[in-house]
Amino acid sequence: MSIAKKLVGQTAAYGLSSIVGRALNYLLVPLYTAVFLREEYGVVSYLYAFMGFFNVLYTYGMETAYFRFASKAGENKQQLYNQTLSLILSSSVLLSGAIILASGPIADHIGEPARQMYIIWLAILLAIDAVVAIPFAKLRLENKAIKFASIKIINIALNVGGNVFFLIFCRDIYQGKYLHELRPIITGIYNPDFGIGYIFLINLVANALLIPMLWRELRNFKFNLSREVLQPMWGYAYPLLFMGLAGMVNELIDRILLESWLPESFYPNMSNLAAIGVYSACYKLSIFMSLTIQAFRYAAEPFFFSQAEDRDSPKTFAFVMKWFVIACAFIFLFITANLEDFALLLRSAAYREGIMVVPVLLLANLFLGVYYNLSIWFKLTDKTKYGTYISFGGAAVTIIFNLLLIPVLGYMGSAIATFICYFSMALVSYVLGNKHYPIPYPVKTICGYILFAVAMAWLALNVPIADFWLRHAFHMALSLGFLAVVWLRERPRFLHF
Repeated sequence: MSIAKKLVGQTAAYGLSSIVGRALNYLLVPLYTAVFLREEYGVVSYLYAFMGFFNVLYTYGMETAYFRFASKAGENKQQLYNQTLSLILSSSVLLSGAIILASGPIADHIGEPARQMYIIWLAILLAIDAVVAIPFAKLRLENKAIKFASIKIINIALNVGGNVFFLIFCRDIYQGKYLHELRPIITGIYNPDFGIGYIFLINLVANALLIPMLWRELRNFKFNLSREVLQPMWGYAYPLLFMGLAGMVNELIDRILLESWLPESFYPNMSNLAAIGVYSACYKLSIFMSLTIQAFRYAAEPFFFSQAEDRDSPKTFAFVMKWFVIACAFIFLFITANLEDFALLLRSAAYREGIMVVPVLLLANLFLGVYYNLSIWFKLTDKTKYGTYISFGGAAVTIIFNLLLIPVLGYMGSAIATFICYFSMALVSYVLGNKHYPIPYPVKTICGYILFAVAMAWLALNVPIADFWLRHAFHMALSLGFLAVVWLRERPRFLHF
């Protein structure tokens, strides 16, 4: 039980930054949906979709490679840290420099020639994010979860605070809603025509402030590049780069394809960019599943590596998988059962048109979490090429099903394509892992809990109850019923693990 408690403790610490941070960050969704038109929010989502791809390209798997090599006994961790950060710093400067030089043609290509400055800001932001990723990895390796979480929360608080200041406080004073005596000052710092530019600029400033917050991890850094040290790390990392890019295809390509592949007349009341805005806003409601997976990944990766040599590690990994699925299945059920309440977080009713994509995306992200658990077999056996194959297969599935379903089902087709992708990746990884690194996962139990949660969610969505309080009582009973079944089945096993 001590091993499980250790992982739970680490997940809770990293989860603090994810849950509190994402909760703060999620406050921006009601703000954006109240302030910006669907087309404007669609532009933001479209550009950040490309950002996701470049974030992977900028770190190219070296973060995980740093974990793997620094975890080996006898390695000089500071040397590895210096080498890794030197490489990331060099490549980030070169990549961002190239993007800045080409910012004009890029802005023209994406149909936003007046927003060249956005491209420049995002290029600088990408470089900063890549560089600070290694100090953050160092904190995780050293189990400094509290510091990691604190810096993450401060960063997100600065981002949220900046958005609230400019898009609510300054905007309201500028419009004469209150504090009229401050309007002369506000007109000097706030321009209503700047619009979504505030989103990108505030993000850049908040992330730039990560550098002084991580100064203790950066001050002993010495620039040093050695082919002897970096070559084996690169050999381990480059499959992860392709795997990460394929993962971004799975996660973000739907926004890009919706803009170009959705028939213009599919949604009579909105443009394609508006559809992207609606889909992206509703996608945010799956954030509660995503943050659970993110918190788990932060804690689990170094944990799994540290347990690799333990002869009981397969049993531990199976135990972790089962409880991870139970937690995610409950999140799926609870949000789906109370979907009408979560939908109110989208301030404008215009954004709620796509609310039914949320259960599909929640279930899709559950299987993504299952895949992350299963993927430990090829990381521990240094067979990361299999992860690349699986990810590219998933990317192909995502693209094919988006192309097939978007013209027929719109953004619901994108949600279904996401589910098919992550389910197939988890299935293939399980089959291959069972051959190369067998782990006794309780497959029947895991599938049983997922199917039980889906059945309860179906009842919540399809049993018509007109009375508000009775309907909510029924939905709460379904959620509590799931927990009761888990308690009755698992309490004896959990106490004796």
